[in-house]
Amino acid sequence: MGTDRNCNANCRLYVGNIPYTTTDEDLRNFFKAYSVQEVKIITDRETGRARGFAFVTLANEGETNDAIATLDTTDFGGRRATVNLAEARKPREGGRQAPPREDRGRRGRRDDD
Repeated sequence: MGTDRNCNANCRLYVGNIPYTTTDEDLRNFFKAYSVQEVKIITDRETGRARGFAFVTLANEGETNDAIATLDTTDFGGRRATVNLAEARKPREGGRQAPPREDRGRRGRRDDD
């Protein structure tokens, strides 16, 4: 069948629309019927506050598919959770990177000495 194979990237779930107060333990309880390998609640870099979504990795593809079918759109902490297969992170595009620290503020200056 292939659905009970050990996992690689195919066992990572995106869990969205969760309360900002959610803990790792809360998510482990939500997935208590499954073999949770890892829980990662995403937080804001500057404030450290949760952003309302997380990633959960399960032990095998069979559990992953069952968790999606069973838990997607169910109540979690008074909210309707979204549970689906996590997509691979796309590289960031655009945006201007700051010049190296030693070069900041030197652009446009001329050496007329």
